[in-house]
Amino acid sequence: MGTAIVITSGKGGTGKTALTCGIGAGLARLGKRVLCLDMDVGLRNLDLTMGMTDRALMDFTDVLFGRCPLERAVVPHPSVENLFLLTAPVTWGPVPVSQSSLKRLMNEIRSRFDYCLIDCPAGIGPGFHLAVCAADRAIVVVTTDSAALRDAQQVVSQLHRYRIPVHLIVNRISRWMIRRLGMNVDDAMDAAGLPLLGIVPEERKVALYAARGQLPQLPESLHAARAWRSIARRLEGRRVPVGWR
Repeated sequence: MGTAIVITSGKGGTGKTALTCGIGAGLARLGKRVLCLDMDVGLRNLDLTMGMTDRALMDFTDVLFGRCPLERAVVPHPSVENLFLLTAPVTWGPVPVSQSSLKRLMNEIRSRFDYCLIDCPAGIGPGFHLAVCAADRAIVVVTTDSAALRDAQQVVSQLHRYRIPVHLIVNRISRWMIRRLGMNVDDAMDAAGLPLLGIVPEERKVALYAARGQLPQLPESLHAARAWRSIARRLEGRRVPVGWR
């Protein structure tokens, strides 16, 4: 059975969606079947960053309500083998989605994929709890600004209610920011109270590749792509040092 990992943050703008895409591509290149599941209903962006807007015609609610089977709604990435997308609806429909129905869907996903990476809505609203309820573990994404760290503390307190392992990724970090603001990775770890899974450096080309829908193809020569690959290896249980490069 596969593993469902919810990737969340206390506020928007931390790079959560890009991380979901990047880590998914990293795991896929390790030979794992990976489904990126967008659960940010109304603000979905995974299809854009993965360059699959025209391919993702059905969403996860179509599967939940029996309008199509899972294999029809899931779309393979055109360039990265073993990487798949199941998108979110543009808006919630008239019938609410129950946690029990989502858990049943996740069991089916686990039987078909090695990993399901869930792009969770930011914050701690109903969409957050729906995304977390079926997860086996969680990743909290923060940047080193004080607002992101404070909001992450609220997310962590909610995640602990679900009794699943929770790890931290410090994203979009730069040496310049640390020098100017005096904040570092240890500060982020202390504020969130979580073990560190990875550090992803600021990389201006990430936004360019995301805008082009080419984020899964980010070149390995870029520091961010190498950081994503290192995180993927750690998820696989490999001993990879955490560092800047």
